[in-house]
Amino acid sequence: MPRLLLILLWGLALVLPAHAADHTAKVNGLTLHYQTHGTGEPLVLLHGFGGCGNDWADFVPALSAHYQLIIPDLRGHGGSSNPSGKFSMRDSASDLLVLLDALKLKRVRAMGISAGGMTLMHAATREPARFQSLVLIGATTHFPAQARAIMASVPEGVPPPVMDQFHACAMRGRAQVDALMQQFHGFKDSYDDMTFTAPTLGTIIARTLVVMGDRDEFFPVQIAADMYAAIPGSALWVVPGGDHVPIYGPVQPEFERIALAWLATPAPRTP
Repeated sequence: MPRLLLILLWGLALVLPAHAADHTAKVNGLTLHYQTHGTGEPLVLLHGFGGCGNDWADFVPALSAHYQLIIPDLRGHGGSSNPSGKFSMRDSASDLLVLLDALKLKRVRAMGISAGGMTLMHAATREPARFQSLVLIGATTHFPAQARAIMASVPEGVPPPVMDQFHACAMRGRAQVDALMQQFHGFKDSYDDMTFTAPTLGTIIARTLVVMGDRDEFFPVQIAADMYAAIPGSALWVVPGGDHVPIYGPVQPEFERIALAWLATPAPRTP
């Protein structure tokens, strides 16, 4: 499997800024770890599968200048536990909604990378009024054949350098990495989690920006176009030459500018 592909899937192993504040919350029978940065209205940031909240570290300075960032580790990732040993985007969305309840946050803005974006799709269709605006990066409505082929190649196809970066997010060591690898491999047989249809997506009332690279190895651009067509009032940004998560590296400043402008635009009133 290409090294760049896995880096984009699982996120870059980045070092947290010294001013990060760490917290834990009891959610759905597990311990959810999350970071907070900055002050102001809340902005939730969700990482991709296999990563952790640190994947957003490069973006913290720009985003925390405008919002209070809330950056959870998804269940079983980073510092979050997962006694069930199971992972689905649907369960991850439930974790997020319970966390927002615990923090007494009735309405938030949110951005999600890959599995984080899929988590937000579940959450925003379950509780539409909870979300003012969304940025969905490298997300999908379903797992197409090309994604399932990649999932089937894990963990045997993971090169050692990527494993080193993957371990950087796993606070519980090799056992945590192995469990996540097995869960990701199991997605190849998952047909009841990511099953979004146009009518379901049409229930999202948040202003939604769909971001996808035109060279995404997992999901064809047509999926992003279908999401754009189904979500009322949404916008679509297809990043030329972009891979699965096309917001790192040279495109980062442009992503920050576009995302901040999108998030700052007043949302329509809830029904």
